[in-house]
Amino acid sequence: MPEYVVLSRLTSNGSKTLKTKPSRLKEVNKEIEKMGAKVVQQYALLGKYDFLTILDAPDNETVAKVMVDLGSRGTLETTTLAALPIDDFLKVLK
Repeated sequence: MPEYVVLSRLTSNGSKTLKTKPSRLKEVNKEIEKMGAKVVQQYALLGKYDFLTILDAPDNETVAKVMVDLGSRGTLETTTLAALPIDDFLKVLK
């Protein structure tokens, strides 16, 4: 299944929500699964981004749907990247 890397930054509303209800983060992960993608791994970051999330999804369209839904809430901004395993990348170069 294709993998995607999502870098996200909380908006001020997102920060307020997370501070008052930290469990919301796991709830959103469950919502992502209901939309057809799966959170494989997630990290809190220090720096320009607040979180790094690795998703499995069947296709770009599913990830686009998830990102539009999450972005429309006004609690975070995302940068999403399709990720190709190195061995698959090397096969393409042959």
